[in-house]
Amino acid sequence: MGCGTSSSAKDRKSERALRAALIIQNWYRGYSARLKARQRYALTIFQSIEYADEQGQLQLSNFFSFMFENYTHVCEKDPEFVSRLFGNTHQDDKDRQDYVGLVDVPDSYNGPRLQFPLTFTDIDLLIEAFKQQQILHAYYVLEVLFETKKVLKQMPNFTHVKTSPSKQITICGDLHGKLDDLLLIFYKNGLPSGSNPYVFNGDFVDRGKNSVEILMILFVSFLVYPNDLHLNRGNHEDFMMNMRYGFTKEVLHKYKLHGRKILQLLEDVYTWLPIGTIIDNEVLVIHGGISESTDLNLLHHMERNKMKSVLMPPFPIDEDYAADLKNKVGTTAVPRGVRTSGSLSEQLTKHEWEQVIDILWSDPRGKRGCYPNTSRGGGCYFGPDITSKILNRYQLKMLVRSHECKPEGYEICHDGKVVTVFSASNYYEEGSNRGAYIRLGSGMTPQFFQYQVTRATCSRPLYQRVNTMESSAIRILKERLISRKTDLIRAFQLQDRNKSGKLSLGQWAFSMENVLGLNLPWRSLSSHLVTTDKDGNVDYMSSFQDVHIQKPVKEAQSTLIETLYRHRTDLQIIFNIIDSDHSGLISMEEFRTMWKLFNSHYSVHIDDSQVDELAERMDLNKDGSIDFNEFLNAFYVVHKFDKLHKSDSTLA
Repeated sequence: MGCGTSSSAKDRKSERALRAALIIQNWYRGYSARLKARQRYALTIFQSIEYADEQGQLQLSNFFSFMFENYTHVCEKDPEFVSRLFGNTHQDDKDRQDYVGLVDVPDSYNGPRLQFPLTFTDIDLLIEAFKQQQILHAYYVLEVLFETKKVLKQMPNFTHVKTSPSKQITICGDLHGKLDDLLLIFYKNGLPSGSNPYVFNGDFVDRGKNSVEILMILFVSFLVYPNDLHLNRGNHEDFMMNMRYGFTKEVLHKYKLHGRKILQLLEDVYTWLPIGTIIDNEVLVIHGGISESTDLNLLHHMERNKMKSVLMPPFPIDEDYAADLKNKVGTTAVPRGVRTSGSLSEQLTKHEWEQVIDILWSDPRGKRGCYPNTSRGGGCYFGPDITSKILNRYQLKMLVRSHECKPEGYEICHDGKVVTVFSASNYYEEGSNRGAYIRLGSGMTPQFFQYQVTRATCSRPLYQRVNTMESSAIRILKERLISRKTDLIRAFQLQDRNKSGKLSLGQWAFSMENVLGLNLPWRSLSSHLVTTDKDGNVDYMSSFQDVHIQKPVKEAQSTLIETLYRHRTDLQIIFNIIDSDHSGLISMEEFRTMWKLFNSHYSVHIDDSQVDELAERMDLNKDGSIDFNEFLNAFYVVHKFDKLHKSDSTLA
């Protein structure tokens, strides 16, 4: 009897323990799900703003066509830049001496010294030097670029590669200047060699701080193993993108004396990078994606080196369009090197250009069909039916592409026919995403390898990483809000018919999306952006309560300040182009003319006199010139306080 009672008590105890374990398990699952939702929302914010900026870059590219048609002074003062944008300037080997011969390597230089012809030893030498944060001398950079271009010119538009079970190939996605990721890949997977081939699928540069080092390692490895290291062009192997996303600035900072020579030569090297790689006649590896009109036969035979910048259409500018611009601004000067009519023999056709745009900029989606990529503003979205159609047309089995940050470093879609691989871990923020690479062999299932670079001795808990990501995402989103404050207030007030200062959550969310166009889950994000009353109504002015744009001049109107802040990156690129002597100064006359063009093209509703007055106030020494970098850096966002998110706060 005593034994029976004891057994029953044990059963009840076990049942309670099991129930407690289930409660804890359910709680943890819910907690993990909320953390994952917060992480997902933060990534959505980062990605939406990234793609919106890319739309801005495409708009800026259109502006350059507009500018050179309407600004005589730029054309006369800097015809070389016009030629770079619209023409086909190529640095032939006869120019090599002009570039490299004038650069001396002093005895005091203690960085890596490359020996040509290059060998495996030089790869090791470079990697060890870059680990020590040494800078490769400009002489060697220029030599590597000339040698790389010479070999690339012999290559087809698509590199055809054969593998076997005993000789697999590794495919890496975007690296974006993150040297630690490349070094970690080599540590885990081995250095490139005749028995360990690689494909690097574009976007080697921009955003990260070590784009030069990545390019040099990849190019030197390519020169040592030209048949076993394959380089595809990405949408960031483009000098127009580099001006916005950091690589141009990085080169000029690291190579103050010879930086512009390096950049000019790089523009040419970019044009010779292959468009894609085809593995075992089954796997197509391209940076972005495809469209319903993708023609691999045409892409195989087009002259890829004529694509100086994918963002600048290389076909003639339409005369009717030029005439329309003339009516807007009042003067037209078609620059030397820009054709408004004539032969296309030295240029790509519009159809060829559109083909390359699709290859470098497109993204897969679950929806069937092919439709404009409204997020990025370039390329298209392609559905599973388009994937099947194109793969079947060319007897291919799989498309491997990059171009999109994925939380796990890779993603499989379209019934396993499309794989995205992204190799830059911590792309938006530390802990935001893993990096990955793929190993493929003939007849073998693809293998995926993930990693995440961390400087800590052990990885931080998930909730800490999510808190950091979330805070950073909300911070940049608030900066986006404050740059459109006047427009947002106008939209809020249109909805607020009772002038109560409050809107329903739905009205507030509608206004936010209507003005900002970021396609974000505003209702879910509202707790981080605004205050609400007990009835759930939004105090819409609280959207701006803890952030403002610093005014360099107190009297300046808010609309002007917001406009200059919103377009400061574009304006900085434009002014740097005008500044042909690289002094950092432009005259008041140049400033006024550029603003008039900018105002017209971007449809900015700011009176010219306001900008004139502000520029004159910023001309501190009254010499008639403006330090435009200092001028634009005067506009910055001040966060009154950063809300600290507790570990149990949630976006979900």
